This record gives sequence, C-alpha cells and structure tokens, in this order.
Amino acid sequence: MEHLEKNIKEELAGLTTIDKLWYLARKFEGKIVFSTSFGWEDQVITHLIFANNIPIKVFTLETGRLFPETYYVWNRTLEVYQQPIHAYYPQTDVVQNMVNAKGPNSFYESVENRKECCYIRKIEPLKRALRGNEIWITGIRAEQSPNREDMKDVEWDEGNQLLKFHPIFEWTLEEVKQYIKENNIVYNTLHDKGFPSIGCAPCTRAVQPGEDFRAGRWWWEDQSKKECGLHQAS
Repeated sequence: MEHLEKNIKEELAGLTTIDKLWYLARKFEGKIVFSTSFGWEDQVITHLIFANNIPIKVFTLETGRLFPETYYVWNRTLEVYQQPIHAYYPQTDVVQNMVNAKGPNSFYESVENRKECCYIRKIEPLKRALRGNEIWITGIRAEQSPNREDMKDVEWDEGNQLLKFHPIFEWTLEEVKQYIKENNIVYNTLHDKGFPSIGCAPCTRAVQPGEDFRAGRWWWEDQSKKECGLHQAS
C-alpha cells in the first residue's frame, strides 16, 4: 500500500489543511471518519470539519471511564456545532466478565491486565467504528511522543486495513493552542491543570514540568512504551 500512501501525499501537497480535508472527503465519500477524544488537537480538527460542513463522520470511543470535564466538552461541542458525534461503546457482557473476574481496577495490577482493558474499552470499539471505511482522520502530532516521530502524516494502517491521515501532524502545541484561542474553540480545562494527554480518568494524571508529554498516561508502567494500541505504527 506504499504506492497508495505516496499518491495521496502527492495529491495533498500544497493544499491548506481545510482543502486537504475537503479533498479526502470527496475522494473517499462516505468512507471517511474522524476519531475524537476531545483533547486540544481533536477539538481543532472537529472545528475544521464542523465549521466548514465537511462531510466527514465524527466519532468517539465512550469507554465508560472518562473524566467529567471530557463529558462537558463533548456536550458543549454538540451544542456549538449542532452536528452529531457518534459514540461507540465497549460490549457490555465483555466488560462485565472482566470486572466480575478481576475487579474494576485490574489495569493497575499488570501490563497484561491494562492492555486487556484497553482492548475491551477502546480497541474493539474502534475496530467497529472503522469497519467499512477507507480513511481515518486523527489528531496525532509528531512531537507528542518519541513513538510518533517516525510516523508520517499519511500512512497505511495494516491492522485496520485503511489509510490514516493526520492533518495537523506538523503543528506545534503552541500553534494548536493559538488556533483554539483565535477561533474560541471549547477545550478540556484539564489541559490547563497539567494534562497534555487526556484519556480514561483512572489511567491519566497531570504531568510535572520537564516530564514527557505522555508521562501522565499509565504512569505506573515502563515510561518508554505509552501507546494503548490505537495508533501503533504499521
């Protein structure tokens, strides 16, 4: 699929971010989705899509363990743009079986348990959300973590068998924050309290000055591996 990646990259060359999204929405009509977790980056892309009425389906993964602040941003985003954000939930019986067998916080006990929880609450619902689509838009930026520096703005996702496009891949955090300010975009106030990356409440904490961007995610684990599996490099 390297040829497809190269073609799309060439077709997008020289276009503005909005024009890139419009181009892909037309090229992959009805087969293009954007996943949001309501963080800084995702709110920028949601604004780009909704404010310009670009026909890209927006969805989120409702893990059942999100912060109250995240639900607030979700609701305010619906109120502001009056456009749908589709929620994908984990399978109830599978969550019940895991919690009944291991308790509600088993993810603290081992990496295996944490990965199991991530799979049930995030990865399996994501696979359902992506099924039948040909391109997945994300809010990934290159500087977010060492694991992402080797990624490209257009890439083939072997696991999900579709293209991924990261429209603000080269943006700095300051550029993201400035765009949010200039466009009066609602954002998660946890960002102002030292949370650069916001996931499930039990698995996310604030980061201290000088710590890595993703140090607040799964902080009890090996600091060098901070991906849940949603965005593993192909």
